[in-house]
Amino acid sequence: MKRSGAVAIGVLFACACSRGSLLAIDRATGADAKIGASAEDARDSAPTVICPSPVAPAGNSNMTVAVGSTNRSYVLHIPTTYTGKKPVPLIFDFHANNGSGRSQSSTSPYPSMTDPEGVVMAFPSGVLGPAGTAWNLGPCCVSDVDDLAFTRAMIEQIRSTVCIDPKRIYAVGHITGGGMAYMLACRASETIAAVAASAWDLLQDDVADCKPNRPITVVSFRSVGDTLIPYAGGYSSVVPGMPITFLGAVATFQTWAQINGCIGSPSREDSDGCSTYSNCRGGVRVVLCTKQSSLSDVSDPGIAWPLLKESPLP
Repeated sequence: MKRSGAVAIGVLFACACSRGSLLAIDRATGADAKIGASAEDARDSAPTVICPSPVAPAGNSNMTVAVGSTNRSYVLHIPTTYTGKKPVPLIFDFHANNGSGRSQSSTSPYPSMTDPEGVVMAFPSGVLGPAGTAWNLGPCCVSDVDDLAFTRAMIEQIRSTVCIDPKRIYAVGHITGGGMAYMLACRASETIAAVAASAWDLLQDDVADCKPNRPITVVSFRSVGDTLIPYAGGYSSVVPGMPITFLGAVATFQTWAQINGCIGSPSREDSDGCSTYSNCRGGVRVVLCTKQSSLSDVSDPGIAWPLLKESPLP
């Protein structure tokens, strides 16, 4: 089933605050920055969501949304378990370079994990650049494209027809798609609740500009044998003509812990290769899962999704 959509602006929920404070990616925040603040505290303060009518049909839909003078596209996935009677989470799944929303919707491991819970997913398409379709990540990978505005526009459009919980909007991605998830964590923490990225690290060129307005849960999946994005960091030519330098997996892990005000040392690696900073401001967690593999695609929604859904917006 395919359909195309246009942005519809309307009042979709009622609360004591303004609508813009929940949807706009700006610098206003009321986050509880206490160490150990619980996810239950955030849920207790959730706004009352008025679900759109009629109920959006299940299936994958090819969507188009205007971003300035440009039309951008994405695939909207609504599972058969979605009832339209209660607000559900929304996950953005960003593809790797030279991918598309359609290809990502076909290969993503997340729906098999999240469909039973009625979770809605969006698979955006990047813009053509030197390495095929990709995202504007600052020093990489396409320029003159506002992917933050694209994300805002998708949220507006999806919430006009689907009953989305504004406190449970997440971002995941692979390679440059992981870079997009990180960028949203850095610059859109008022709207994006938590992120998970695979085969990507923070870039040396823009790490100083990563200043989320609140603590945010970050989950990273990395492979020690990744030849495109070196585990130890350093120079990479993952995008032809746009050489970039990565911090490395462990340094990225430590940097996110510092950004989130984590105290103490991370846990030892568990049986999944995951190490966690858990004593962080706002009760968030910073997780690095390391695989002893040469494969770059080591994302595991069985690990990521439980962590993400326990980290709604404050």
